[in-house]
Amino acid sequence: MYAPGDVRVEQRPDPEIIEPTDTIIRLSATCVCGSDLWLWRGIDFDDQPTPMGHEYVGVVEEVGDEVHTIKPGQFVIGSFFASDNTCPICRNGYQSRCAHVEYVGAGGAQAEYLRVPLADGTLVATSEMPSDDLVPDLLAASDVLGTGWFGAVAADVQPGNIVAVVGDGAVGLLAILAAKQLGAERIVAMSRHEPRQQLARQFGATDIVTERGDEGVARIKDLTDGYGAHSVIEAVGTQESMMQAIRATRPGGHVGYVGVCHEVQLPGQELFYAEVHLLGGPAPVRRFLPELIRLIESREISPGKVFDLTLPLDETAEGYRAMDERRAIKALLRP
Repeated sequence: MYAPGDVRVEQRPDPEIIEPTDTIIRLSATCVCGSDLWLWRGIDFDDQPTPMGHEYVGVVEEVGDEVHTIKPGQFVIGSFFASDNTCPICRNGYQSRCAHVEYVGAGGAQAEYLRVPLADGTLVATSEMPSDDLVPDLLAASDVLGTGWFGAVAADVQPGNIVAVVGDGAVGLLAILAAKQLGAERIVAMSRHEPRQQLARQFGATDIVTERGDEGVARIKDLTDGYGAHSVIEAVGTQESMMQAIRATRPGGHVGYVGVCHEVQLPGQELFYAEVHLLGGPAPVRRFLPELIRLIESREISPGKVFDLTLPLDETAEGYRAMDERRAIKALLRP
């Protein structure tokens, strides 16, 4: 990305092993993330040409001398954050805040090849080389499925819960899938877009609320006998969406926030009297990858349905445009 709205596909030097814990993978698929759109729209862009992309699956080409569990020829999935998976923070399940964390996307995963640091702690191999139809599902696990899953876990979704999901992008939709898998009895998708509503129902939504803000909160209260939802997943990252999530949660309930926050400020007195649990941040995707891969390989879930546009890598900029204009939920890129 050279400037907001200016993404170009260029020939760059192939990545190389830098640290002995590095791995080079040949990407089978990558994609455009909703968080990439913040830069596309001129928010968070630092005026320097920036390699883009942080979601990836592919085949291991080369490993460093200190990589022991990942082997050339394996098909692997990793998170947007590299982690050693051995430090005290990782062992507590928060690999996204590893003591030695590195951002994998610094090398740009919207590409043909990618260097992944801390390979043994970051990458998880599939049980066998996946069939082509499973590649989109596995790619979803690299970020949006893992992030939606963390949103549901952070919101303490339990069997029998009433769950509300604020946001109908790929993360919000897959948070619905996660809530269904975790046993939620009733799942409310907050969405104004019919194609996304249809996919939300496929993933397990039982109710659709089209209102936003205070009106959206009132609708959630109407659906829950005035109490609010047990669990609310916030998957947008704006002031309105965060307050909508908190206000739609019943006292004692849980908010899991996974939308990248932009200029969100919490009013202290309202939060004090809301008496809700708040947990969120960058998803520790690595924590969930083994189970997510198992569910995908057994075809119990199909998260790749969020990819409603597939493009060759050369047409990456169209993927950004289509998502920005809400013509696509999520664009998959094929190198």
